[in-house]
Amino acid sequence: MCDSERGDSDEYGITIFRSPNVDAALQRADIQRGYTVVIWRGRHVNEPYELSDSESGEYWRGVMVVAGALARHYRPLKMNYETLGNTLPHLHTHLLPRYRDNDPRPGLPFPLLPQEVGESGIPEDRLRADAEALRRELGF
Repeated sequence: MCDSERGDSDEYGITIFRSPNVDAALQRADIQRGYTVVIWRGRHVNEPYELSDSESGEYWRGVMVVAGALARHYRPLKMNYETLGNTLPHLHTHLLPRYRDNDPRPGLPFPLLPQEVGESGIPEDRLRADAEALRRELGF
């Protein structure tokens, strides 16, 4: 994640938010509609406590701003925040909207598995429409 390009899209998702040190990408994988990953793009850290106060403020502000936009756009019952890093040790947070009618494990943590390039994706036209609406919402 430290060395990856900060483009507008890649094989994993479409960037919907950017600040000097934070990116958020709406994910292509058909795991859950609105599934987004917020990535720290500053110096390499594994854990949030490794950030300075100003870095922490920028990171968590980015997470909250993106989560709010996802909530307004998708209208989920709940938003889950997963800051894991077990598979990829770099600070990032998975935002997972939870829905009443389309939830694989109601009342339990979302069954998030590592994303594979090439796995079935959200239809491109729907993904792009959602990304454009979220970009407008976020001023990106």
